[in-house]
Amino acid sequence: MPTGEYAVGTFTHTICTDREELLAPGTKRNIPVRVYYPVLKESVEGLRKARYMSREMAQALKKSMHAPINIDKAEAQGDNFSECYENAPKIEGAKFPLITFNHGFGSYREANSFLCLELASHGYVVISVGHPYDAALCEFDDGTNIPLYKEAMKRQYEPMLPGMFAMMKMLKTKGTDKELADKLEAVQNKYCTFIVSRLEEWEKDTLNVVDFAKAELSGIIDFSKGIGATGHSLGGIISYLLCLDNDEFVCGANLDGANFGNHKGKILRKPFAQLSCKANLGVESRVHIDHTEPVFQAVFEKMQHIAFSDMKHLIPSELIVGGLDPDLAHEYVCKIHLELFDSYLKKTKDHPELKSCEMISIKEYQPDIQD
Repeated sequence: MPTGEYAVGTFTHTICTDREELLAPGTKRNIPVRVYYPVLKESVEGLRKARYMSREMAQALKKSMHAPINIDKAEAQGDNFSECYENAPKIEGAKFPLITFNHGFGSYREANSFLCLELASHGYVVISVGHPYDAALCEFDDGTNIPLYKEAMKRQYEPMLPGMFAMMKMLKTKGTDKELADKLEAVQNKYCTFIVSRLEEWEKDTLNVVDFAKAELSGIIDFSKGIGATGHSLGGIISYLLCLDNDEFVCGANLDGANFGNHKGKILRKPFAQLSCKANLGVESRVHIDHTEPVFQAVFEKMQHIAFSDMKHLIPSELIVGGLDPDLAHEYVCKIHLELFDSYLKKTKDHPELKSCEMISIKEYQPDIQD
């Protein structure tokens, strides 16, 4: 349940681009998005809530994430919906800052609905971006679907076994933030060329989404303060790259994404938050170096990588999602995001109020480069 002063409206849209689809030569790349936006609570009385997951998506997630989703049971119990309303009436004359969200590799557009809903309920327009061929399933408004690229999982590491062993070793490596970042770069350059090649496409997808928002959603989005970015896993890396590469993005967060990509010679000039589980700290150190603005690290206890998404609720195995209570885990993920975006995007606070607790360790890195 979102906790903000607003209810949440939603709709989907397919953005058609002129870009060639690199994984399907001869076709153009189209981008499915879901928009979450603030609406008045009284305006949604009697409206239909948005369906959370299609039967086709449930089947795709069983295959890509081994998620034991019983769609028939969810439908029968009335659980297959989100706390948002299809095409709810927009607030006349009201504009809100924009945040883009990018899902993880092999994940899906609605994968972090808990976060998108919460941000929208506190006065943000959130656009969640689907990435064709890199998602478990991309669903388009015309009823067509694009499944995950059949070679995607095999090509995460090339060759597979040496690459997996190198990454496992990397996760256990000790060193300074700079040493770890350099070692990850060496591993990715040797084994992860396919994944790195997808980063540029995802970044372009998000910029196409921004163009769509400017052209079609200027009536509900306030662009004067800039744009925020967040995402999970590979999508979290995209938020970091957007803050590195594009002046319109003024702050961002990365939900447990290993810092792949070419960052050499680049300086982060935007406030940023890195949210991590302990297992992945060794591959998420790039954010902490070469920056002129505050950077925040939040390390979650009893948390696994996939638990930073809705899968925390959908997969019962603690081995896969960790032992931290799902509601508490998501509550703290949302709190950190709101503190970050309220301070640096909406600018209603001077500084994020982030404190360590039994479940989360918070560290603030002061600028290590003078701008």
